[in-house]
Amino acid sequence: MVGGRSKFIVRHFSEEHYTAIFNPNSGFFARLEDTGHDEPFWAAHGPELLDIAITNWCDRGCCFCYRRSDELGGHISAEDYEEIIRQAQGLHVFQVALGGGNPNQHPQFVEILRLTREKYGIIPNYTTNGRGLTAQVIQATARYCGAVAVSAYPPFDVTDQAIQLLRGSRIRTNIHFILTSKSVDTAIGWLHNPPPFLGAANAIVFLNYKPVGRVADEKLLLNRSPRLEEFFKLATSGTRTFRVGFDTCTITGLARFGNAPGVSIEGCDAGRFSLFVSEKMEVYPCSFMVEAGYRGIPLKGSSLGEIWRNHVDFQRIRSKHAERGCADCKTPKQCLSGCPLFPEMNLCPSNCVPVLPNTSFVPVQSLGTGTLQHGADNIPRLN
Repeated sequence: MVGGRSKFIVRHFSEEHYTAIFNPNSGFFARLEDTGHDEPFWAAHGPELLDIAITNWCDRGCCFCYRRSDELGGHISAEDYEEIIRQAQGLHVFQVALGGGNPNQHPQFVEILRLTREKYGIIPNYTTNGRGLTAQVIQATARYCGAVAVSAYPPFDVTDQAIQLLRGSRIRTNIHFILTSKSVDTAIGWLHNPPPFLGAANAIVFLNYKPVGRVADEKLLLNRSPRLEEFFKLATSGTRTFRVGFDTCTITGLARFGNAPGVSIEGCDAGRFSLFVSEKMEVYPCSFMVEAGYRGIPLKGSSLGEIWRNHVDFQRIRSKHAERGCADCKTPKQCLSGCPLFPEMNLCPSNCVPVLPNTSFVPVQSLGTGTLQHGADNIPRLN
């Protein structure tokens, strides 16, 4: 622990009638509603998690990168980053997920980790492609971070090396695996016969492929695979030496086909418990909106709290979640109608379709820059 912090961080939000419990060592997080009150639908006081892109620089050039990151990508300044974290502290944010690009190759990455944890008391975590893990980065990661996720890319040699390097310094290391109609076969194979590096990791976290970014191919959507139900039943059954997790974008498949207890799964938290800030200091409910043609909300001239509570973009995405309307849906409380931005990636059966008569979503492939703001024409929007 840094600065002698207690093992658990416990905060009671009396006006919202719930308590949040967070263990920065293990990553355990739970919300406990007050007696006589429902589970909170959103955190009115502010987000619990910030997803921050501190750079859009990356030299890997992966075809499925949802941010189209490359070697021309820019970095956020340390001053701008600190302003985000200063505001986050005032909103009682528990942790930040640093992404990119490849965040650990930001020129001031070590300082970013230090001030996040030491100065502002927020737990930093980050995702890496496995490159740029210098001795200084590893040392700072071990001292300040809650966990690191290594993106799994074939042929997986860099993935393996990164996991061994991080685990050698006793850093909690997870694997991020993107599920497509093709890669799900590999995922099933790994669950039956795990490669050695998977056994060394804390957990593997499965991420539903989003049709946005450098390659937006509908043929890669996970729901195009005939092995969908097989995967979710396998992934949520049995005992393994490693843990299995999922991003909230898999919720429609997990709730429909999985064996996980309802208390352990949750629908999309964008605009409800988390938000995204880009390296350009623009705020979005969800990071996948950047390359989908939505305009970000400039943070400069406003504040995270004001945007979170009152901006129309956040109010609308919460309204979409609150509708919870799907025909023949068996798990509306968990699913929240799936993804409000990319309904084509939902994993429900064909007879489970949204009942949203006022929806106006324009396919992103045909659009340039857009906005969620009311009255805009020919752009992606949520009505």
